[in-house]
Amino acid sequence: MQTFILAAYVLVWPLVSLLVLAVIGVATIKDIQAARREKRELV
Repeated sequence: MQTFILAAYVLVWPLVSLLVLAVIGVATIKDIQAARREKRELV
């Protein structure tokens, strides 16, 4: 049972980090599109 818990714990972190990276990426793309629509610089 301890092995299963440890394996689940180790395998969950890549999924969590992938989700965070996806959220950051989607937000950045939306910001870039909004800046282009409004004809302004991103930074």
